Formats: sequence, C-alpha cells, structure tokens
Amino acid sequence: MEKRRFGNTDMEVSVLGFGGAEIGYQGATEKDVAALFESALGAGLNVIDTAECYMNSEELIGNTLSHRRHEYYLFTKCGHASGMKGADWDPAMLALQIDRSLQRLKTDYVDVIHLHSCTEEILKQGAVIEVLQRAKEAGKTRYIGYSGDGKAALFAVKSGLFDSLETSVNIADQEGIDLTIPKAIEQGMGVIAKRPIANAAWRSGSLPADEYARPYYHRLQDLNYDFLNGNVSDSIARALRFTLSVPGVDTAIVGTAKPERYRENVEMAARGPLSTDDYQSIRSRWHEVAKPDWVGLT
Repeated sequence: MEKRRFGNTDMEVSVLGFGGAEIGYQGATEKDVAALFESALGAGLNVIDTAECYMNSEELIGNTLSHRRHEYYLFTKCGHASGMKGADWDPAMLALQIDRSLQRLKTDYVDVIHLHSCTEEILKQGAVIEVLQRAKEAGKTRYIGYSGDGKAALFAVKSGLFDSLETSVNIADQEGIDLTIPKAIEQGMGVIAKRPIANAAWRSGSLPADEYARPYYHRLQDLNYDFLNGNVSDSIARALRFTLSVPGVDTAIVGTAKPERYRENVEMAARGPLSTDDYQSIRSRWHEVAKPDWVGLT
C-alpha cells in the first residue's frame, strides 16, 4: 500500500488507517477485532486511530494487538471525561486520562495524542495544550495533535503548537480543504482525514437510519454528483479517491465491522488519485452549491 510522509514527523503512514470507533460502538468481541486487525494489517495498513470515548475501543485494541505494537502507528484522542471523575477538558482529569489510555492500550507510548474536538475558547486558555506538551516531554506520546474542524481547528493549526491535524474531509465536507489544510501544510503538520467517504450516506438511496450520516445525505441531495447514481462500489471508490487526492492529506481513517472491507478499500485506494478534471469537477460543484452552514462535521 502507498505510504506518505506524515508532515514533518519521522513516520511513513499508509494512506488508509484503521478507525477504532466501530469496534467500540458496535459491541465487537475480541475475536471480531482480532479478525479485523489481521485483515487490516495484512492489507498494509499501519495506522490505528481510536479515542477515549469510543466505548471500550482502546481496551479491545490493547487486548488483541499490543503484542504487535512494532507493526503500526497508534493514535488516540483525549479530552472527554468518558467515565472519569472531573469535567471534560479539566487539565487534571486530562493528565490522568492519558495514563488511562496507555493502560487500556497496553503500551508505554502512543505515536500521536489528539485533543478531541475542544472549542477554540478552550484552546486559547492553553491549559489542555500544556498537558499534552508535558505528556510528550515524558515520552507518553511522540507527537501531539488536534482533532476537529472549523475555527477551533484553524486556531490549532495557526498556533504552531501541534504536529498533526485530524479533520473531516470528503465529497460532502470540504470546508477544511480551503480553511485549514493549506495552512497545516505550511506548518509541516501531518493531516488525517476522518469520515473520508461521508459515511456512504447515499448508499441506500434513502435517509440513513444513522443520525450521524444524515447531514451528509441532505448535502449530497443538493450536490447531486452524477457518479453517485451509478454502481455503489464504484461511487464509494470515487469518494475515497477524492479524499486521498486532496493535497496535504496523508492518511484517511476508515472503519468497518467486516474484515473483507479493508482489502476492498485498499484496492480502491490503489486506483490512485482522481484525474485533475474529475477532482476539480467535485470541487467546483461544492463551491457552486455549498451553503454557509455546511461546516466541517465532527
């Protein structure tokens, strides 16, 4: 699988990464997760991305994959109390939470810890950033980042304090392509695309049951891309390749409960970037149709 330099870090990341949300929210067993990891790592993925609030995702990763720690880069997120004493974004809680994540993941360090979508106001106060900086100094993480969108993400990028940005990028969510990613490139930050296929919100042809995907479904009704009316597999491939064609994107996080999907996704990514004409067609349509409130979705 193609690998890309992750900003100014020493990491060469696979263009697709394993998303840890599904295994937590969908109640996967350790047997399920072991099969997913075997498929993902076997297909060439070397990035695993999870978070403090993805139910027991961190624990599942630690229990099934910690013995193969040298085979992948491990990213997690922090900030929501998620069962810990204290409020979200409380610095004391945050410091303890980082230790809890390491315990759950059964590792001495992660490669990146991202602040998990805190507001611009919280970022400006500085305390949460200082907690991550101390964790980096202590060797608990190699790099620190911000995960989020909009003005908060822009502040994080401009601050020059972060090594990476994780942000929403897809055919129905292009704010970051103009607002933050170019500036992240200037800062030498690694860029992670989350929600890279817009939750395949068009797949069923009707409003998705998953409320998380519904805003994208409504946007795509207005965008009305021609390629969404054809073969579903081909349209998903086109959507994924669009995200991977965005200048500055180093890796795109994909999640699934089906092991075979990772090899399918790798085959889609292997088709390479979209042609300049196809890419610009999607970008032009976005600029023609996008409404002011079509901001990046967390």
